[in-house]
Amino acid sequence: MLILAILVWGFLVGWLAWLIVRGGRFRDVRWPQAVAAGLIGSFVGGLGISLLSGDGLALRPSGLIGSVIGAVVVLLIWGAVQRKHER
Repeated sequence: MLILAILVWGFLVGWLAWLIVRGGRFRDVRWPQAVAAGLIGSFVGGLGISLLSGDGLALRPSGLIGSVIGAVVVLLIWGAVQRKHER
């Protein structure tokens, strides 16, 4: 059940990050990229901000916000790498 919750959270965070970075509509989302960014960003950003704020590994608002920020950063880096390879 925990794995399913993590996947759903990664899906939601990736979708939010995609809307923040790329804008657009629901149909414009590249779901594999959004979910991957959500999962990676959630792990890196959520864990990092939770530990920096002193919350530990508990589920707190700082970790949830950090998840979205981490996913946005992952999408920005991913986009920069893709543009570099297209040249």
